[in-house]
Amino acid sequence: MASARSRARLIARLRQLGAGTDEVLEAMEKVPRHMFVDEAMTSRAYDDTALPIGYGQTISQPYIVAEMTRLLLDENTPAHVLEIGTGSGYQAAVLAELVTTVYTVERVQPLYEQARRRFAELGYRNVRTRLAREDALGLPDYGPFDAILVTAGADQLPTALFEQMADGARMIVPVGDSGNQRLMVVHRNGDQFSHETLDAVSFVPLIHNRDEDG
Repeated sequence: MASARSRARLIARLRQLGAGTDEVLEAMEKVPRHMFVDEAMTSRAYDDTALPIGYGQTISQPYIVAEMTRLLLDENTPAHVLEIGTGSGYQAAVLAELVTTVYTVERVQPLYEQARRRFAELGYRNVRTRLAREDALGLPDYGPFDAILVTAGADQLPTALFEQMADGARMIVPVGDSGNQRLMVVHRNGDQFSHETLDAVSFVPLIHNRDEDG
């Protein structure tokens, strides 16, 4: 009950800040964020801040989760979404409350295994967790996807993911080097790709082979 009250207070703060939408915030209120952090961090689970989850990774700030999810759902609700960077699994769980299927990819094997257990324990049957391949970024064998969400900072637009976008799809991705990242939205219209640059953000670096960007 204490965690439910703390979660409700967090959602109320996010609503005051204008983060997300009612639909996104309702989804976030269903997800027990304290289940996605280490036990030592549970007292801070409903603070509006990023928290360490080990292996040099973090669980994103709730405000950023709300905003990235809003951007992903901005035009229409995608059915099949690809997430790059499972981490704790929190963002994928929020997406699972809103879309038909979430494919989520993680390179750090202990985080991948931990997230799989959490999804199973919490009953998220529409989340497909995959360990990242060494030779490819994303999940080219499972695409194209209606939307892609990248939860780590790419040093440049990850063009290898463009071909995994369905026609009409969009991709939300932080781009830039450490200390100078901006959130970008990429749109696909047939064979044409356009992008817009939004707010400054701060994410851990995206880990992938340099030649995957093409």
